Amino acid sequence: MQSKASTRNAYLIPYVLWMVLFVVAPVLLVVYYSFFDVEGNFTFGNYARFFTPVYMQMTLSSFWYALLITVFALLVSYPTAYLLTRTKHKQLWLLLIILPSWINLLLKAYAFIGLFGTYGLTNSLLEVIGIGSQQILFTDFSFIFVSVYIFIPFMILPIFNALEEMNPSLIYAARDLGASSWLTFRRVIFPLTLTGVKSGCQAVFIPALSLFMITRLIAGNRVITLGTAIEQHFLVTQDWGMGSTIAVFLIIAMAIIMFLTGSGKKEVRNGKKRKAI
Repeated sequence: MQSKASTRNAYLIPYVLWMVLFVVAPVLLVVYYSFFDVEGNFTFGNYARFFTPVYMQMTLSSFWYALLITVFALLVSYPTAYLLTRTKHKQLWLLLIILPSWINLLLKAYAFIGLFGTYGLTNSLLEVIGIGSQQILFTDFSFIFVSVYIFIPFMILPIFNALEEMNPSLIYAARDLGASSWLTFRRVIFPLTLTGVKSGCQAVFIPALSLFMITRLIAGNRVITLGTAIEQHFLVTQDWGMGSTIAVFLIIAMAIIMFLTGSGKKEVRNGKKRKAI
């Protein structure tokens, strides 16, 4: 028994080293830099600056856009995942949906610049149908549209898995008891797949908070988020202390979101244990 335990502990060493070197150490380094100003002097001023109206407005803007991206991604992904579970060759269709996520983000951003540009395909189609050329690129619409497109696979996959694990006999029982399609969805299907929804929202909302490349290329810096501010402080103003301070608050916000969206999984596990007992 002791040899097996020692073997398991030996297997854990690479994992622990990886976590320490690439998770714990970078976070500690970010926290360390957050206490220094642009001249390298120790200060708490960066944290005081973060609570000024400029950064508070930026924080609210980041959360608002992340919320919009998450909501639209959910509205598109849930029915898509539901239809996937009802179609033949579902694994093939799922692969085709996930496949674009393997393409480099920068390439996809430039592809949308070509599509939404003044002389792009979208404006050409609008001119053909008589609407005329429109300013699509560098708008809130283009930013949210491209962001939702990029994050949709990360929302579909956990919802699809939750729907696949659901017992279909529960739906048949609801129908036999006279429940309508909407009532069956609201009282049976959605509650049973809520863990997948939470996981999908977590996978979309957290990275959406720190977007910066899309805000620059697609939104033309008209959308300013905390991710954009971090990029500016590190690469333009060279104020690593303020950039690190913003990153610290982002890490805290992400940890809170992960805690809140992960509580449902514990409830499901506890529920299963109670049933087993």
